[in-house]
Amino acid sequence: MKFYVWGVLAMASLVPALFFLRYWRTSRDRLFAFFAIAFGLMAVEWLLAALGGTDEADHFQVLLLRILAFVSIIVGVLDKNRRERRPSGS
Repeated sequence: MKFYVWGVLAMASLVPALFFLRYWRTSRDRLFAFFAIAFGLMAVEWLLAALGGTDEADHFQVLLLRILAFVSIIVGVLDKNRRERRPSGS
C-alpha cells in the first residue's frame, strides 16, 4: 500500500512542477523556475522511494533531494525579494 501512496505523492509533486514550468515559460519569472525545480526534485524523491522499495528516510541520497528542493525554494524567494528591492536603472 505504501508504494501506491508514494506513487501518488510523486504524481502530486510532478503536477505542480509542470504548472510552475508553464508559468515560468509564459512570464520568465525566475521564482516559477525555482518552484518547478523544487517540485520536480520532490517528485524524483518520491519516485526513488517507491522504486527503491524501502523507507525513504533510510537513504541519504533521497533526503539530499528533499534538502535541495527546499533550498531551491529558499533561494527562489530570496532572489525574488532581492530583485524587487533594487532601485530602478538610471
